Amino acid sequence: MSATVVSRGIVSRQAIARNGSTLSYVLRGAKPCRNHTRLASTQAAEDHTPGEPQTKPMTTLTEAQRRFLDSALRVNQAGELAATLIYTAQTPPVVKAHPHLQPLMKHMYDQEAGHFKTFNELLAKHRIRPTAMYPVWQAAATLLGWTTGMMGKEAAMACTEAVETEIGNHYNSQVRELFKWMTELKERGEELDPELAVLIEDVKRIRDEELEHLDHAVEHDAKQAQPYEPLTKVIQYGCKAAIWTSERV
Repeated sequence: MSATVVSRGIVSRQAIARNGSTLSYVLRGAKPCRNHTRLASTQAAEDHTPGEPQTKPMTTLTEAQRRFLDSALRVNQAGELAATLIYTAQTPPVVKAHPHLQPLMKHMYDQEAGHFKTFNELLAKHRIRPTAMYPVWQAAATLLGWTTGMMGKEAAMACTEAVETEIGNHYNSQVRELFKWMTELKERGEELDPELAVLIEDVKRIRDEELEHLDHAVEHDAKQAQPYEPLTKVIQYGCKAAIWTSERV
């Protein structure tokens, strides 16, 4: 069953996904070394032999778009790192008290580990440095996971609900930005870069899996956490601050 819309700032999977449901595009293809983004089509243009016909103009990105891709991939990787560490720290106390939750906790961890692997590969491929706050987020995520896990199943699930709400909104903001890019490309008669097309599908899938975690959290008594509102508000504000910082540092 899907989560219903939740009051006091925590929203459901449907509410988040609906905001981006008409948007088919998201980011990829950044290969910046000091913001020198290179897409597959850009490389193709450089390798093109003079005199040979080219069917359509190659995709070009502005400096602002290059910076966006650089920061977006960096913050996505940091967020997925945090998610794996939260589940790693939560799982022992939660499963000890509620053994039947072991398959669910493993399922959510395995998906987050897959997301982390995807963004690690993208950072390596496109030579994007991780956030300088990496050690801080490692410690903060582990502490958050351990604390909410020790508070009980409900607090652990409330943590997941709050985190996935912010992550879902964050991915949708990327979707909206890239949709605008794709509209502009079409207006200029340019084709969608193949690497962008692949990343679109990756991020859409990852977003949907994150929102699936939100559903699981609500179904497993996230709203029974005590104190629910202060706990989720603090976690949401912490996520917002981490995203803002990782985009810039």
